[in-house]
Amino acid sequence: QVQLVESGGGLVQAGGSLRLSCAASGTIFSTSTMGWYRQGPGKQRELVATIASSGSTNYDDSVKGRFTISRDNAKNTLYLQMNSLKPEDTAVYYCRAHRLLRWNYWGQGTQVTVSS
Repeated sequence: QVQLVESGGGLVQAGGSLRLSCAASGTIFSTSTMGWYRQGPGKQRELVATIASSGSTNYDDSVKGRFTISRDNAKNTLYLQMNSLKPEDTAVYYCRAHRLLRWNYWGQGTQVTVSS
């Protein structure tokens, strides 16, 4: 059974920073594409950033230059460094581990609230 556990969310003022972590159990981490997604109030879940097993990254335009996704395969942990946070970044942030046609797992989410 694979579990993804996010941590690091909280309340921060606009312009501040937070670092999210996602700890994965099991043996799939190193061969998974890992991603961060978010769901704001009254909105659909959306992609924030992904990082492939090769290390290549992809970001939504709204976070480019402010957020950095990274992974530590030795620790089975995914990170999201969030800088210059804006009130519109307020959302529940979810971790995802997937491999096309093989598996797709989600964490339970961590709340990020950015005050103006």
